[in-house]
Amino acid sequence: MKNKYKIIRMHDHPGGLDKAIAYYHSKWGRENNYAFIEDAIKNSNYEDLPQFFIVIKDDTIAGCCGLIANDFISRHDLYPWVCGVYVNENERKQGLAGKLLAFAENEARRVGFKALYLSTGHTSFYERYNWKYIGDGYQPDGDVARMYKKSI
Repeated sequence: MKNKYKIIRMHDHPGGLDKAIAYYHSKWGRENNYAFIEDAIKNSNYEDLPQFFIVIKDDTIAGCCGLIANDFISRHDLYPWVCGVYVNENERKQGLAGKLLAFAENEARRVGFKALYLSTGHTSFYERYNWKYIGDGYQPDGDVARMYKKSI
């Protein structure tokens, strides 16, 4: 990642936490769940879980992700989960998703975890970052999501 990009904790965003929360909600939220996302992020900590991160470029948010206990998936026995990986369309193809994943991996390792999980509808994306498909899980609405694991 070139010097123009920097990954930081949402709480450290120079534009303020509320702006980072609004960005995350614009990518992953629904009409009626702003308070849910805001509460989760405002109460995140960096000694354990949850944690939320953004990529900034010249004080503009270019992407985000989180590290949480469960990503609305039926497998509560597996944790922690990387969630909300998103990179703005105009910033893609520069390795930012991989950098976000690596940052989350390092944070998970730092607080004592040895593996990470994620759920997605994507195929053939996370494999390029050495994530291993481990099966399907179920979301609260009944949809099926692919589950991945990465030893860290």
